[in-house]
Amino acid sequence: MNNQELAGLILAPIVSEKSSVDAEKNKRFVFKVQTRATKVDIKKSVELMFDVEVDSVQVLNVKGKVKRFGRSFGKRSDWKKAYVKLKPGHDIDFATA
Repeated sequence: MNNQELAGLILAPIVSEKSSVDAEKNKRFVFKVQTRATKVDIKKSVELMFDVEVDSVQVLNVKGKVKRFGRSFGKRSDWKKAYVKLKPGHDIDFATA
């Protein structure tokens, strides 16, 4: 993959109370990524975009919920979440990134 494709793999950081605590204690950051992304691609993408070294990547497929819209039922889209652990001495600051 070229650099432009790698930069497009990460859709958004997931900032919640759980992810903030995990980032402070374990240097693990959570990202919403494209469903076609692999662990190796996610690692390269984070290293390219934030100029850090990645220790490990864990991936989770999130199933979309079935919701009701009036009389009919619909389904939200499935999506992929990536937990990225950084090597010691590296950090990502979303306020300046």
